[in-house]
Parts: sequence; C-alpha cells; structure tokens
Amino acid sequence: MPDSANPLAPTEAVTTAPVVEMTDISITFPGVKALDGVDFRMFPGEVHSLMGENGAGKSTLIKALTGVYSIDSGEIRLGGESVVFINPAQAQAAGISTVYQEVNLLGNLTVAENVMLGREPRRLGGIDWRAMRRRAKDVLEGLHLHIDPNSLLNSHSLAVQQLVAIARAIDIQAKVLILDEPTSSLDTEEVAELFRVIRSLKERGVAILFVSHFLDQVYEISDRLTVLRNGQLVGEYLTPELLRIDLVQAMIGKELTALEDLGSRVHSTEKDDEPDAKAVTFLSAKGVTRKGSIAPIDIQIDAGEVVGLAGLLGSGRTELARLIGGVDRVDGGQLKVNGKVLKLRTPRQAIKHQIAYSSENRRAEGIVDDLSVRDNIILALQADRGWFRPIPRKRQDELAASYIEALNIKTPNADALVRNLSGGNQQKVLLARWLAIAPRLLILDEPTRGIDVGAKAEIQKLVYSLAENGLSVLFISAELEEVLRLSNRIVVLRDRRKVADLVNDGLSVDDLLAVIAEGAAETEIKTGAAS
Repeated sequence: MPDSANPLAPTEAVTTAPVVEMTDISITFPGVKALDGVDFRMFPGEVHSLMGENGAGKSTLIKALTGVYSIDSGEIRLGGESVVFINPAQAQAAGISTVYQEVNLLGNLTVAENVMLGREPRRLGGIDWRAMRRRAKDVLEGLHLHIDPNSLLNSHSLAVQQLVAIARAIDIQAKVLILDEPTSSLDTEEVAELFRVIRSLKERGVAILFVSHFLDQVYEISDRLTVLRNGQLVGEYLTPELLRIDLVQAMIGKELTALEDLGSRVHSTEKDDEPDAKAVTFLSAKGVTRKGSIAPIDIQIDAGEVVGLAGLLGSGRTELARLIGGVDRVDGGQLKVNGKVLKLRTPRQAIKHQIAYSSENRRAEGIVDDLSVRDNIILALQADRGWFRPIPRKRQDELAASYIEALNIKTPNADALVRNLSGGNQQKVLLARWLAIAPRLLILDEPTRGIDVGAKAEIQKLVYSLAENGLSVLFISAELEEVLRLSNRIVVLRDRRKVADLVNDGLSVDDLLAVIAEGAAETEIKTGAAS
C-alpha cells in the first residue's frame, strides 16, 4: 500500500529489468517547458497507463519515445541499451509500435495487405498473395481474431480496424505497444474484445502503454500508472494500491491561484432575496446523446445561472457542450429552449436561438489569426446577419471600441492582428465576439486555459457579472477551484456519463474529487444534493 505519510508515494523498485527506461527527459518548445526532468519506465508483460490532464506532457513523452521529437536532455534505454531515434520508423524497427486513436492504415486495401504492408512476401519478383493472406490469417488467429484477411479494411468498424493495427504491430515483433486512446469510440462489447487481446499480449511479454481518460477502464486493465502534471512527474504507482481519489488528486493537483475569491459573492447574492420566486428555465435537455461520444444525459440551465461541468479530461464535458451548442448533432433525446423543442444541427442554428459556444481550442476553432481584432469581434454577428448584408464600418468601429474598453482588451488598436495579442487578450476578443450577438446562453469551454493570472481573474469577474445580469452560462474548466468559484450548480461527468448534479452550497474540492473518482450518488454529498 502507499506510504501512510504520503498516499501518493512511488512504487518500490522491482527485480525485473524494464524494457523501456526514460531518465531525466526534458523537452522545451518556444516559451514552453513541455517536459521537465521526467522519469518513465515500462516492464515486460505489464499494462502501464500514462495519466494526466490536458497539457500534462503525455503526448510529448510518447513522441519522445517514438522518435517524433528529439529530447533536449536525458536518456532513453531500450532493453538496457541507450538509443536515439530520429524518426518513428527507427523506433518501430527497434520494436516500439503505436496504434493511434485514428487508425493510420489504408482503408482501401484488404486486411491482409494492411497487416503485411511493407513486408509483403515475394515470389518470382512479385508479391506472393497467397502467402501474404496465409501469414495475415495466422497472425489474426494467434490473437483469436476471426477477421477475413481478404475483406477491405474500411468495411469493418473502427474497433476491428484497431485490432488489425495491433495485429500488424505484433507481426513486426513489437516489444512495446503504445495504445493512444484506443477505446474513445468503442462500445462496451468492443472494449471487452480489445481488453481480451491486450491480456493475451501481456502473456507474451509485450509491454503495453495504455493511454485513456476512462478511469474505470484504466483500473480494469492497468498494472501500473505514471502520472504527469504540467510537464513534470508526479509519481509512479501500482494500480491496485492507488485509490481513485488519490489518482484524481495527483492528476489535478490543488494549486491555488492568486485570484480574488468570487465564490462568496456568487453564493451570498444568489436569488435568495426572493426565495419564493420560481427560476425561469432557459434550456433543458433530456436523454441527449451522441453515439460513441456521450451517454444519455439530462441537464437544465436556468436564466442567470452558471452551471459548471466538472470531470477529468475525456469525461464528456466538451462533448456535451458541443451537443448543446449545435456543433455536433444529437442522436437521441430532447432539447428544449424556452420550452420549445428544437433540433440544433449547426452552430448557426444555435446562434439563432441565442446560444453561443466558445470552443476550448482557441487557435483552431476560435480566433482567426490573420484577421484584425475588429474583424474577429464582429465575425459571428456578420455571419448571423449574412455576408450579403455587411455591417457598416462605422458600426464595426463602435462595436470594437466598445468591447475593447468593456473587456479591457490590451491592443494597440482595433486594426492590430489578433495573433499578436497575448493568450488572455485573444480569449477576451473571442468572448467579445460571442457577446456581440447578445446570447442568452454562453457556453465557455476552458476559457481561462493557458492565460496569465491577471487575465484569468478578469474573465472570471466577467462571467460573474454576466450571470448577475441574467445571462445563463455553461462553464467548463479542468481547475475545480475555478468551477466552484463561479458556479451556482455543478454537473459532474465521469466516463461520458452524468454521475451527479450538485447545488454549490458549501461544496469543497474534496467533495468534487470524491464524486469524480467514485461516481458518488448525489445524496452522498450532503451539502450539495440537488433537489
């Protein structure tokens, strides 16, 4: 068991030599220390889960191991020998194979061709097709997979394609198999089949690196865990000896920021002045779901209410936000806005009904780098108005000036390119864009990620002020303190299911950690049981 004085104490050394050993690994990108002196090891015949929230360094560590990134310092040893891989092909040749979430095989070729791709048996100067199919069949049957080698790969489900990718990795004599989010789009039966294959590979002595945000799956399949946070090693643990709540605490941490505590203000001014007044529901969703994305969920958001979504990365926070914001289509369930049943198929339809979604991916789905601050601010309003009815330049200038002042956007002028602004000011520009369309529900997915403390405080105060003035907010943040600080009510998600809906009346970080880790029933959180 972990040391009683330190429940997150690292595991004891084991007698078996590690097949992979990474020591004091550091990688720096411009302005970012992606990995800072990280140690990592894998043992033969073990499933090792790499855990951490977004930005923890998981992907960087994997890319360092597989030759995608060069390391600035440290050493990588494979089978006890120091190695330097300058590309993934070298890593694969050495016995390190990766199966990605999006299978990187060729769907227009047969299963056999994909398994043997680049290693096709030859006869008389050409491919020996019969030998190739026979070899592929033997490899598949060795994993107890009943897949027709002659069938086209793209005729199969994603789950089967992943199993074919694993079969290919095994045929090239992989010593280390990296599975990057392999279950993200699989149903329960497909996950069970994948786990059966993983266990058979363990018996062969293959070291398997399993990356997943599903805690139940991690605890079911993993023997060992390594936790990263902010590019640093938190610790290595034996899975059976680490409580889930301790794992969640290790991943998230409890680092408090020097921000003004708005929590007391949020809850001291809740609409208790009129206790008999009935809240007006702006949006309600019953059983909304999307296949392979999120299980059926009920959620209600009242006018002027800040509802926080809490959970680990991959818990379904963003998936739910995208459904409500019209970015992804709902497969089932019912969505009501102002009591009227709606089917939101696009963000533009959501905007028509005064719902604005601000993506967590500020760069790819938010700001437009090559446009000015002014153009970014009026973008959504112009799109809603229609491109054949341009907003007059005078009105554009008025809008830009108004929001630059109101949100304290630090920019030389409205004509400055938005890409030259700091991350916090870019986020403010994005908020200005959505506020310009006068929404009644604003969905904010990680609005304060990657920005400095001052800008973070300003954005939090803005959210509080907007809610005070009747705007509904669906607020997502990986920082539980931030969710507690701003939210009237908190919906907790785990493994893409809702596990609690809690009134934020005396809730603590420990309360949320317990629910996230164990999926506690609402009644178990006395101070936050939702009525």
